[in-house]
Amino acid sequence: MTKRILLASPRGYCAGVDRAVVAVEKALERYGAPVYVRKQIVHNKHVVEVLERRGAIFVDDTDEVPQGALVIFSAHGVAPSVHEAAKRRELRTIDATCPLVTKVHKEAIRFAADDYDILLIGHVGHEEVEGTAGEAPQNIHVVDGPGDVERVVVRDPNKVVWLSQTTLSVDETAATVERLRERFPRLQDPPSDDICYATQNRQNAVKKMARQSELVIVVGSSNSSNSVRLVEVALEYGARSAHRVDNASEIDDAWLDAVETVGLTSGASVPEVLVQDVIAYLVDHGFEHIEDVVAAEEDLLFSLPKELRRDLEENTSGRKA
Repeated sequence: MTKRILLASPRGYCAGVDRAVVAVEKALERYGAPVYVRKQIVHNKHVVEVLERRGAIFVDDTDEVPQGALVIFSAHGVAPSVHEAAKRRELRTIDATCPLVTKVHKEAIRFAADDYDILLIGHVGHEEVEGTAGEAPQNIHVVDGPGDVERVVVRDPNKVVWLSQTTLSVDETAATVERLRERFPRLQDPPSDDICYATQNRQNAVKKMARQSELVIVVGSSNSSNSVRLVEVALEYGARSAHRVDNASEIDDAWLDAVETVGLTSGASVPEVLVQDVIAYLVDHGFEHIEDVVAAEEDLLFSLPKELRRDLEENTSGRKA
């Protein structure tokens, strides 16, 4: 048999990641280095290193940003307390939160205003979960998977709603909701699906290829929730083995022993250059036939953050004048 690569489509950058990375690049062009970024702008080691070389400085909190300087908030979103801390330090801010994360924040605010207990399905400690929970800390309970359901305590079981982190496994989230509904039969659903389109599409592509693949390689960093989920989905849907790598140098030749078909995809924070490097590695190892596995077509684009867009437009107008 000809050794082949099943190449997932869509893969890599989603609209929210692209918007956030471009925001840092445009800020560096517009304002010059350094530009401070709270946390990693997106969860990808390569992207962060490239932006650092261009003059971005990544910090864990606003306290590390010089007073009055410019700071960009990452795609994962931040709690209101972070905005307040930035204001106290007179920082100029650009909010690169993904609009789909912002949607979940608004849902949390709305249900908290109606005094619901909000069951936020997500991973404890993840930046997105911390940001959403910060919108209504008195109302929100983080539920970290089906095994966490039994410990949940609410004030009124008739007034409970669930929301979710946008980058979770679709299947695990459904299992968690099922367990929650067993405990709270009156549990309400969010107004619309919280798991983002890109997460779902990338998982669906892996589901299509997994059973045909002895090995699935997911390009993505270890702190990328959606990349880690892709490995889990591949194994759950029939791949004999699956591994996550940051780049081609992390591939173990032994993984390819007796393998005829490799499924290849990448998380939503991964630039395509890293996938192409893995393809080149696999071609060098005899995997010369490439087949696309298409789960969806994506054409969504988000406009840049309004603060940056305003300054870029003013700069353009000034040059024309």
